[in-house]
Amino acid sequence: MLNKLVIDPSSRNSIFILRDALSNEISPIIKSGRPVIVLCIGTDRSTGDSLGPLVGDKLKFLIRDKIYLYGNLENPVHAKNLSQIITEIYDKYENPFVIAIDACLGSLQNVGKVVIDGKPLSPGAAMSKDLPKIGDLSITGIVNISGAMEFMVLQNTRLFTVMQLAEVIARGLYHSIIKTIGGKKSTSILQNKLNENIEA
Repeated sequence: MLNKLVIDPSSRNSIFILRDALSNEISPIIKSGRPVIVLCIGTDRSTGDSLGPLVGDKLKFLIRDKIYLYGNLENPVHAKNLSQIITEIYDKYENPFVIAIDACLGSLQNVGKVVIDGKPLSPGAAMSKDLPKIGDLSITGIVNISGAMEFMVLQNTRLFTVMQLAEVIARGLYHSIIKTIGGKKSTSILQNKLNENIEA
């Protein structure tokens, strides 16, 4: 099981560190035949909470055999539908391996960093929402500082910070899938679109 790993997106090797860490976790899962669910949590109605949908939007062309994606800007997975989506995932897929992605608040020195952990995340924790824990593996982006008035903090988060985190997470996850299972056959058009999305 992966131990907690903190990655600084401004580091030149951040995408490769993220890619390799995820590949090590995903590879045995894929070989065992388990489906991998990428669950991007958040809403585009709040800048600080838009990390998940942005990552999902960047990865919407990544769907391939045994890799499934939930949550993007058009169809976000948020507090109101999270429980329903989780139920749907476990009803639809046999023994799924869920990679949960969400924004979070943290200490000042960790703002703008990505945290990968081999345990579930607690969506809505910053807002004291009672939502189910989810994820065999979690990826969180620390978008702002924790403390009082979390709702206002999320609303006043810099879009630059969120976009930088989304870019690194999307690229790292994309390259981990390519490294683990290769490109998608007979879908060069979709592959080119994904490359444009994450390299633009």
